[in-house]
Amino acid sequence: MTLDILMPFYGRVDQFRLAVESVRAQTDDDWRLVIVDDVYPDLSAGQWVRELDDPRITYLRNDHNLGVSGNFNRCVSLIENDFSVIMGCDDLMRPGYVARVANLRSRYPNVDIIQPGVSVVDEHGNPSEPLPDRVKTLLRPRGPKPQLLGGDDLATSLLRGNWCYFPSLCWRSDRLREFGFRENRRVVQDLTLILQIVLSGGTLLLDDETVFDYRRHAASVSSLGGVDGSKFAEERDVFYEAADRCEALGWHRAARVARRHIPSRLSALWSLPAALHWGDADGRRALLRHALGGR
Repeated sequence: MTLDILMPFYGRVDQFRLAVESVRAQTDDDWRLVIVDDVYPDLSAGQWVRELDDPRITYLRNDHNLGVSGNFNRCVSLIENDFSVIMGCDDLMRPGYVARVANLRSRYPNVDIIQPGVSVVDEHGNPSEPLPDRVKTLLRPRGPKPQLLGGDDLATSLLRGNWCYFPSLCWRSDRLREFGFRENRRVVQDLTLILQIVLSGGTLLLDDETVFDYRRHAASVSSLGGVDGSKFAEERDVFYEAADRCEALGWHRAARVARRHIPSRLSALWSLPAALHWGDADGRRALLRHALGGR
């Protein structure tokens, strides 16, 4: 039942240390941590890990920078056990994370993805609830938890709005190996992969017990991609691709939601003032195109 925790590293060393220490503080020690440094210029992170001298932790440094999706795929290639997590190097596991997902795996042995309960913190570690996370809460399925989801219902829900927190997800490892991460995706790699699993018959278990702190940065890749429109261009590709596949499966409701992608279009409108502020004419046009439903 050992849980593989893969941590792609490229970022602030102080937050990285907190992330590693949060893994070491688990009440259930049946885990292994593999850190994959994507050639971050500051070498102090690797030195600090080596000084920990913790046999449960492996530190690797890539020969050259692979980029986000490339390093995710490198992490997948290093998985050894049946379930795994690809954890952000700035996020935090609460002490009960490993124990909780182990309990859920034993109760739902055939599940493909586990979404545990998540709290959002800002870059300083303080509780935070910015608009994207308030929207996630609204879109998240209701009802008693744990809740096993799949098929047209799950696809419809995720295509309406991705309420998952990727770094907190516990994956069935063979499903990660089966699909991997699309390297032409820069921002929405997670939704692409989740949908591939769901559309192939996979299931997701949604839980309410909060065991993970997701760090939301104001200047994240996704927020910057929102201003220049690149995030929404990727989302549009995902939605129309998913719509065609859902239609072929007879999941007509999910296909309809994917083609309309209304929350994503509203999000583009919400990003428009920032594009105007920065004087980004190309970004403004891209956002308007997405908001108006252009293909």
